[in-house]
Amino acid sequence: MTPRIEVDLAKIQHNTRCLVERLRSRGITVTGVTKAACGHPEIANAMLAGGATGLADARITNVVRMRKAGISCPISMIRTPMLSQVDRICSNCETSFNTEIEVIAKLAAAARRTGIVHNVILMVELGDMREGIMPDDLAGIASQVVRMPGVALKGIGANFACLSGVAPNPEALAMLTFLANDIEGSYGPVLETVSGGSSASLPWALGLGTMGRVNNLRLGEAILLGVDPVSGASIGGLHTDAFTLVAEVIETKIKPQKLVLQSVNPAGSDLRLVHDDHWKTRSLLAVGFQDTEPAGLKFPVGVTFVGATSDHIVVESRNSPLRVGSELRFQLNYNALMRVMNAPGVVKISSHDRSLRNEIADSQCHTRPALM
Repeated sequence: MTPRIEVDLAKIQHNTRCLVERLRSRGITVTGVTKAACGHPEIANAMLAGGATGLADARITNVVRMRKAGISCPISMIRTPMLSQVDRICSNCETSFNTEIEVIAKLAAAARRTGIVHNVILMVELGDMREGIMPDDLAGIASQVVRMPGVALKGIGANFACLSGVAPNPEALAMLTFLANDIEGSYGPVLETVSGGSSASLPWALGLGTMGRVNNLRLGEAILLGVDPVSGASIGGLHTDAFTLVAEVIETKIKPQKLVLQSVNPAGSDLRLVHDDHWKTRSLLAVGFQDTEPAGLKFPVGVTFVGATSDHIVVESRNSPLRVGSELRFQLNYNALMRVMNAPGVVKISSHDRSLRNEIADSQCHTRPALM
């Protein structure tokens, strides 16, 4: 079956376990972010088996998918909730990350209707310039949330490197500690969680500095792909090949580099070759922009990317022609993975690699450097 994405659940569990163990010594828990996997239940369970204390996603459809699969752990909505979805969020998510008091008020009303208390984490703008309450406004909004029946102020958090691409700095993360202390100076020890960002915060969290009040990270890319999203570097001890895209060759031809289309009459046209001594073996793969982000694929040795359309990727092969019906295997970056997992035409196949022994994985966790 092609195209397909092969998922090695043992490698995802291993990556989660390694990061959980490294961060535990820093006083930080891990929330596994499932949005790139579209809430795939087996991937979510692999994160939980690796020690993630809960899950998080940006789309309620993904959360519902996990709930229907029997996943009962705490799940957070990490995108600011839509007003049109507050009832579903309260029904399926224990916690949501928020920036708008109007939305929080609607969540509170939805929670009261069902007799529950919904947890709120307030997101602060600390430099990414995507979502977040300005630091000077945080105390005022926190005071409203604390007094609002139906919701509980569970924590504060920040996002880094998603829109700006800039890694968090120690000053920005120290500001989270200052803001948490400021809120609790007024309202007592109400903040259970101080969420210091996503996979982009790992170099800071695994460094030599102090963590302050930060006690949680939301990790998706590092767990799924084993890389630092800012630098693209692999993280020592983690697998970078838990996902493999497999595409089928549907045409192989030797073609010149250039063609011209000359019109001979109004009823038709004639293809003529431009004189060129450079002929290449080109192949078509049955996968395209509808399925993935071609620029985010790592092509096999000897295969060069030429271009892509909605349903095709065109490649050139240097060593030997690719046989029609043969398969090519690709590693993916985060953007390519998200597109693949969301593509209905790509078959998802998950498995456990039985050759990955726990004792070897544990040894890799402790002996390799934290970041390479």
